Amino acid sequence: METSGATESHGSRVWFITGASRGLGRAFTEAALSAGDRVVGAARDVSPLDDLVARHPGRLLALRLDVTDRAAVFDVVAKAVQHFGRLDVVVNNAGALFAGMVEEFTETQARAQLEVNFFGALWVSQAVLPQLRAQGSGHIVQISSIGGLGGFPSTGLYSASKFALEGMSEALAAEAAQFGVKVTIVQPGGYWTDLYTSSTATVPNPSYDSLRDELAKQWAEGSIDSEPQLAAEAMMKLVASDDPPLRLLLGSMVYDLAFDIAKQRMDTWAGWEEVSRAAEKAVPAPK
Repeated sequence: METSGATESHGSRVWFITGASRGLGRAFTEAALSAGDRVVGAARDVSPLDDLVARHPGRLLALRLDVTDRAAVFDVVAKAVQHFGRLDVVVNNAGALFAGMVEEFTETQARAQLEVNFFGALWVSQAVLPQLRAQGSGHIVQISSIGGLGGFPSTGLYSASKFALEGMSEALAAEAAQFGVKVTIVQPGGYWTDLYTSSTATVPNPSYDSLRDELAKQWAEGSIDSEPQLAAEAMMKLVASDDPPLRLLLGSMVYDLAFDIAKQRMDTWAGWEEVSRAAEKAVPAPK
């Protein structure tokens, strides 16, 4: 399938990738370097990037970064621009998963989930925009999730963080378009990363034991993940497009689920149309 506006020759782009040392971030970094591009790889621990730094001298700058630290984000972005002179593709990939039923979350856990997945991406977006505006170009790619399509048992706060990311990113896309800056929300399905193995879990409430058992059975029977390299291949097609979409689904499962959820919502809205329309009647402003 042809990608709208895709070009084979793009020159050497400069990428800024958060969470670059593992999982999807590592795959994106490797793909960009293989394409001859330059990369700023940011992560809390950049030591896993040592081999790539050695293999691609001068083209990979590894910088330690905790995206929840706004001042540090602005500092690292400034260093990236100073080093390579520009930014072309910004990938907000850093993320974490806090698993548990909504009732079980402590305040600290709930805030921590939003700090990484939402506020981290917000700080990076804010930090890179002055440079992208000055250039009159750039592409911000927000890595969302299947959790951004809907809320699911045991990942409610994760979905909340992705819903927040997507709402902010839709507004950002409309605001930044006038400056030649593009924004895409990428919604991946399952990939073999350490997102689940490194997740933080709540203290289980026995009231949800039967639901947990049911979920565990569903995951055991139907969970099939893909290699991160496939997501990286899709990413390269995305950033090569002159007309990238606001949203991009990655994987057949998430693609089908997106349509199922959209249809369910439309059916529900239609079923309650009379009530919805009756709740609005324009009147003069109160005196």
